[in-house]
Amino acid sequence: ISAHSNSPSSDRKTAAVSSSSTLKHTQSSVVLSGASYFEGFLLQARDAARPESHSAIGSFTPTDPDRTQLLTCNSQQGSAVSHTSDARQTEVVVFWTAPRDPPKEVQFFVTVVAHYKVFWLKVPGPIIYQHGATPHPHQTTTTRPTTNNHLEDPHCFFMSMSTEGSVTFELSGPAEGYVSFALSWDTWMGNDDVYLCIKEEDRVSVSAAFVSGRTYPEDQSQSALSSVSWRLADGSIQCSFSRPVKLYNQERFDLDQEYFLFLASGHAQYGEIRKHHRQPLISRGRKLITGPPQVLKGSRSPTIMKIHGTLMLLAWMLTGSVGTFIASFYKPHWPNQTLFGQKVWFQAHRGLMMLTVILTVVAFCLPFVYRKGWSTDAGVHPYLGCCVLVLSLIQPIATNQTSTRTWSVFLIQLTLCCLAVAAMFLGVIQTSLTLPSPWATHVLIGYVVWVVSLRVALAWHTHYYVRKYEQQAVLPKQILQSYWVGTRSSNLLIPQYLCFCVFFQCVVLDFVSNCNK
Repeated sequence: ISAHSNSPSSDRKTAAVSSSSTLKHTQSSVVLSGASYFEGFLLQARDAARPESHSAIGSFTPTDPDRTQLLTCNSQQGSAVSHTSDARQTEVVVFWTAPRDPPKEVQFFVTVVAHYKVFWLKVPGPIIYQHGATPHPHQTTTTRPTTNNHLEDPHCFFMSMSTEGSVTFELSGPAEGYVSFALSWDTWMGNDDVYLCIKEEDRVSVSAAFVSGRTYPEDQSQSALSSVSWRLADGSIQCSFSRPVKLYNQERFDLDQEYFLFLASGHAQYGEIRKHHRQPLISRGRKLITGPPQVLKGSRSPTIMKIHGTLMLLAWMLTGSVGTFIASFYKPHWPNQTLFGQKVWFQAHRGLMMLTVILTVVAFCLPFVYRKGWSTDAGVHPYLGCCVLVLSLIQPIATNQTSTRTWSVFLIQLTLCCLAVAAMFLGVIQTSLTLPSPWATHVLIGYVVWVVSLRVALAWHTHYYVRKYEQQAVLPKQILQSYWVGTRSSNLLIPQYLCFCVFFQCVVLDFVSNCNK
């Protein structure tokens, strides 16, 4: 394990901002330059009054997408900009856009890589101010070349590889316990070549292992690794190592092949890793390890699980909800109109509930296809899903039986709705979806409170009118018709109910479609 403590270099890399830039302007031109070539960089803007903060300010726009790329740090898209390859360059120009409500002072910080073992970490750059703000002096420091580190933000994950005879891997992430990556032939965990950087108090152990299934890594060893270095600082782990392209007499994958890449992190205790609490980040395609530089994209949420969540939410937030609403409050509507031999309300209710059952059955099968069996890590959620499926199939059968059209049918429907709601709440916190917490749960709470409040209010209102007209000896049919039919409120209620259901549905589905980080 080595740490470099070289003397300050005379070849400083500097960042400059266009002289007329203030935080009032929409965009500022930022130029990173040096007297000699550099191979890599990472540029961020932060609050100058709180430089120790890990939150980036604003967003960048690259001018040369072939040489620069945007990064998402701390869930802020485009909040950092970096290189795409180790091609040498002396100048980089990007545009920086201030947020709507920026701090009074923003300072740029840059990490610059001259070559693999010489680079500068978190070099302070120029400061720009809000219009009318009074500049004040900031402490300046002399920066030194340091150990290799492309990414100092502890909320970010970073991985890179380069080939010069052997293959050098670099990895960084939150210092909560360990960071790791795996080479896999497919997108399923198992039979993978794994490399781990594990925090052990004030040091880091770097090792290679093999995973034969969804189990603890086996045969951890450093024998295949060389040039191992690591760093613990600013709440993050950084490590790098090299290994030959081919290894003989060892269960290591050859690096001249294409693999899916897995990136995972989790807690560790006394050097023993625990199960990662988030779904691994998996590349969307295979990568040739010794191939040309390439910016990889990945996702923590498998597409098949997104489809599962989408279908279940459509079934129980939209089609099932609207179908039961029509059956509860719209039976006296269109009394003389029929559709295919049945009353209009009944056909609308039956069609929506049949669609709900179909969506539920299809969505129920998808996790079994993905997991290739029963999931033991999803808690109570799959058990509730089974109950919802069974009751969804029993409910229409019980409704068609004349002897069970009273309280038994009502209890089945009430139990089904309660279980479906509980399954939705447990579903949005599953690691296979990684929905934003707690916002997804808050949206569901708002939806449930709104639906329950509206139905209770309508049920009480209907009961009030029934009691009122019973005292006047009016027939029940006339009561309902005098209350509902022909009124503007009844004609507008179902479109309003549908619009609110669609609104909540769209918000949650937007969370599902963007749950990749």
